[in-house]
Amino acid sequence: MLSARSLFQEIVDHDDSFQLFCSIAASGESQGGWENARIAALVPGTLRDLAPKITRHGADEDKHGRIFRALLRRRGLPAVPVPPETDYTMLLERRGIGLAHDKLRREEPLSERDVLVYLAHSRVTEQRAADQMTLLLRHFGDHPEIGRAVRVISHDEDNHLAYCHEELLRLARRGHGPAIQRLLRASALAEIAVYRDVSRAVMDHMGRLLRWPAPKRAALSAGIGAVYAYERFSGWHRMIGLRQPGRPDPLGGRPVPAPGPA
Repeated sequence: MLSARSLFQEIVDHDDSFQLFCSIAASGESQGGWENARIAALVPGTLRDLAPKITRHGADEDKHGRIFRALLRRRGLPAVPVPPETDYTMLLERRGIGLAHDKLRREEPLSERDVLVYLAHSRVTEQRAADQMTLLLRHFGDHPEIGRAVRVISHDEDNHLAYCHEELLRLARRGHGPAIQRLLRASALAEIAVYRDVSRAVMDHMGRLLRWPAPKRAALSAGIGAVYAYERFSGWHRMIGLRQPGRPDPLGGRPVPAPGPA
């Protein structure tokens, strides 16, 4: 029977699939680290109080990239190039979601609207990351090889999501509520389509590496399509709601260190 646990166990147990998984994850986290560092440097004067939190967010993403690269090193595996069809971050950018890398490479200060775009994009993508890590935590939190990494990253992703909620609510109280809701809706609808496409691309690569039979590949593709249909019909609404986090200032405490020598 197909299950998230059995599928991921197959990926972890096989060097080639584990290598691709960690390479994709490390690349995405490193991109996120760079983006947040640039946003922190360019945040407008009216929102300078956000800069330390954005910097912390970026530092966490960089740490996650190091964790995935360390997992590869422990198996004696080098990182491999990320297939472009699995590059979640860049595919979102091509759909106009988030801040374009060209903008972030300039030395021009961002506008308040740019910061709203960043936070709305982050609220949606951090929801996805937090959900995925919760799933991995449930099944692999005690795994001898990857358990500590899963626990650290899951904790961080929960904090990142809470931070997005807190800051968007603060900005909504300053009169940005309608703009925030429009940006959240556009981000969520684009994200669920990109997530579907990336999921299928990743599973296609894993299927070749693990030599999955055609019926198994077809069942996985159908399952991914069913998730997309649910999210497109109504599931996307949970990605745009805002609620005050249980612990205030979730990015204001001490960061959780990376496990081992990562």
